[in-house]
Amino acid sequence: MQPPVSKKAFWDVSFENLDFEKSSLFIMQKVFNYGGWDDQVAVLKYYGSDRIRNEIVHASYLRQPVLSFLCTILELQKTDFACYIKMQSNPLPWKY
Repeated sequence: MQPPVSKKAFWDVSFENLDFEKSSLFIMQKVFNYGGWDDQVAVLKYYGSDRIRNEIVHASYLRQPVLSFLCTILELQKTDFACYIKMQSNPLPWKY
């Protein structure tokens, strides 16, 4: 059984074909970046904080506010995230 998440974060994929076990990192990444609060709570309950903590650090992209939020609730540092290390090594030419 999958968590009760909306299709909001999955506008670009076939939601009905998602495998919530095999694609867990993809789903976590999409929900935390683009889902609503209820979606994020559902994912936290479904996967649990330990699994999310172990997997989300490998995410290829997380928005800055999402990264800060995840650091707070999962008791991690930004430097624990692969996407943060990648952002530091490839800075944008300007900040917006």
